[in-house]
Amino acid sequence: MAEKNRVLFNKLSTLLTEQRNPDTLNIDVATSVEIVALINNEDKKVAPAIEKRLDVIAAAIDCITEKIKAGGRLLYFGAGTSGRLGVLDASECPPTFGTDPDLVQAFMAGGKEAMFQAKEGAEDKVGYGVDAVNEIQVTEKDVIVGLAASGRTPYVHGAIIEAKNRGAKTIFITTVSADQVDIDVDFMIDVPVGPEVIMGSTRMKSATAQKMVLNMLTTGAMIRLGKVYENVMVDLQLTNNKLEERAKRIVMFFAECSYDEAEELLLLSGGHVKTALVMNLLNCSKEAAVEHLNSQNGFIRKES
Repeated sequence: MAEKNRVLFNKLSTLLTEQRNPDTLNIDVATSVEIVALINNEDKKVAPAIEKRLDVIAAAIDCITEKIKAGGRLLYFGAGTSGRLGVLDASECPPTFGTDPDLVQAFMAGGKEAMFQAKEGAEDKVGYGVDAVNEIQVTEKDVIVGLAASGRTPYVHGAIIEAKNRGAKTIFITTVSADQVDIDVDFMIDVPVGPEVIMGSTRMKSATAQKMVLNMLTTGAMIRLGKVYENVMVDLQLTNNKLEERAKRIVMFFAECSYDEAEELLLLSGGHVKTALVMNLLNCSKEAAVEHLNSQNGFIRKES
């Protein structure tokens, strides 16, 4: 065990996420104004780092889109902060894009309880990741996304390896450079953002980078699946008052109608914004609007 721990120590000591940041060595004696300025300056480095990986992110979006069209799922696996970011992104897809909750799912080392309280040691077993993939019966139709700031989380590696064995497409998101990650995947999205403001605190820049990439993956795929008209979400679920009123506003905007007319259109459409808009644009029934959308693969405008 001592030798195993020594090997892990040596590996961690070389990771970018575990280095000291020379620009924040005196943050412990800084004023609040100086602290937020230092954090803000570090955060500015995230978007340029992601910009260098736009090609592979775009390729991953195309893969996700095609797999979902073929009946597959988008599945996240992570631990700690990285895992929680996957849960956040997955949970936002149904209300934002009207997806089935099973379409985009997230799994954390330690299970659901780890979302709110860290479960020490849960991420350290490759077998736990393998078991999670087997339990949800991953197939070649699915896309698996591994989230690991350090690039080395055993739970995530286990999930990726087993998913690949099952024929699934694999994506890996990390904030160390690819040469520090020992795993074979279809899409390596490495965004090395450099040492954190506080050494090893990957809930900061690393988390920001991962969240930005996840935003791109799901938003990009949902756009390619026809769930956005111009730059407006038109497949949102009307699950609360705010979303109901947002839906009316969207219909009012595109249909150039009154509040009452928008409310009536939504009622006739079964509460589906996209259908309501097509009913208005084509002056047709709900059934005809649904048929039109099906013929256009869900797009209001023709696919590009």
